[in-house]
Amino acid sequence: MIATILGTAVAFLDGSIVNLALPHIATSLHASFSELQWVVDGYLLSLSALILLGGSLGDIFGRKKIYLIGISGFGVASLLCALAPNAGTLIVVRILQGIFGALLTPGALAIINTNFPKELRGVAIGRWTAFGSAATVIAPLVGGSILAVASWRWIFLINIPLIVACLLLGINSIEESHGGRKRKVDLPGVIVAAAALASLTFGLIEGPAHHWNTLSVITTILGLVLTVLFVVIERRSKDPLVELDLFKSRNFTGSNLMTFAMYGALAGFTFALVIHLQTALHYSSLKAGFSLLPVGIMMFLFAGRVGKLAAKTGPRMYMTAGPIVAAAGMLMLYFLKPGQSYLMHVLPGAILFSLGLVLLVAPLTITVMSSVADTSSGIASGINNAVSRVAGLIVIAVLGILGTGHVYQFALGLCAALAFTSGVISFLMIQNKPVAK
Repeated sequence: MIATILGTAVAFLDGSIVNLALPHIATSLHASFSELQWVVDGYLLSLSALILLGGSLGDIFGRKKIYLIGISGFGVASLLCALAPNAGTLIVVRILQGIFGALLTPGALAIINTNFPKELRGVAIGRWTAFGSAATVIAPLVGGSILAVASWRWIFLINIPLIVACLLLGINSIEESHGGRKRKVDLPGVIVAAAALASLTFGLIEGPAHHWNTLSVITTILGLVLTVLFVVIERRSKDPLVELDLFKSRNFTGSNLMTFAMYGALAGFTFALVIHLQTALHYSSLKAGFSLLPVGIMMFLFAGRVGKLAAKTGPRMYMTAGPIVAAAGMLMLYFLKPGQSYLMHVLPGAILFSLGLVLLVAPLTITVMSSVADTSSGIASGINNAVSRVAGLIVIAVLGILGTGHVYQFALGLCAALAFTSGVISFLMIQNKPVAK
């Protein structure tokens, strides 16, 4: 449990803290704005492009092996980031970090799914979710504290002791598991999937930033075309990267559709709210970041309990009610105006939104992982991770077209509608199958 939490926490911490450190990196390395963008986007691009491959490799060669390779490589890349002499080198090793991140991210959930018996998976996934959320909350505190007293290079060096602890625990405690049959890596599928996800990620990141210039539009369209080509290749492959039969499971398809709508809403809502708090209510960037602190606290306190209950009683009620409650929390913040206080006008909506997330996140993860055979745990986790990341990028890209600083109400209305839709999807598609027996 601790080994999977540490690996996930390192990835969460790294993603959040780097954003805080960008001004320090710019000063130290004389980095341009575009170079700073790629310090962030290079990591996102390689992680998103290869996450399906990471899940599949775990199923084929062993989930423990690929997870430990991922965490080891992430550690080496973190050290190289800390030693980077210039912005170009930092961008390259951040891309390397993303590659190894793609190996470890789907592996954590797959390991939980195959190392814990069914009666304990609900609470295990709930605790993993809770501690992952805690890492997200802790990240600004850790990052801000480090940057106040030391060089930005230490934000990468703090990964090293966590990674060493993760490796020592993982080597000794994780049991190896594989897919049910021997199969080869689907090289055509890997290439096309990576190109499709990379094109979509690049286009959706660069589009809003560059007012949807020709390159960003072409790469986004290319990503969609390659996605269709990927499905055709997988249908004909003897050893597909993604077994399309997984989508015959109503719960697997429903939970991924729900993920797309809900995680798109989550990304768009937090993006728009943080900008609005800074531009309209004149919060500092740190204060705006802490405005959603209740999310992490409530997830940490209650996600494990909700996961345990959902495993016993079935996930449908939680996956239906959670998004609707979250949508209500968003709408409470719809009319947020300058001069209004945090305690009276921001906190109530943030708490209601947090309650919605608590109800849905662990049950959603449990449903995804329990709707496929243990032999497909890695690729199932990879697919769900890819869906959530692309959904967030798409919604933020849509908001970027319109400019969230001027259309805050539109952003919250759209995201609330997406969240409500995800609840309807769950009600209509999720079969209420308990996991714990």
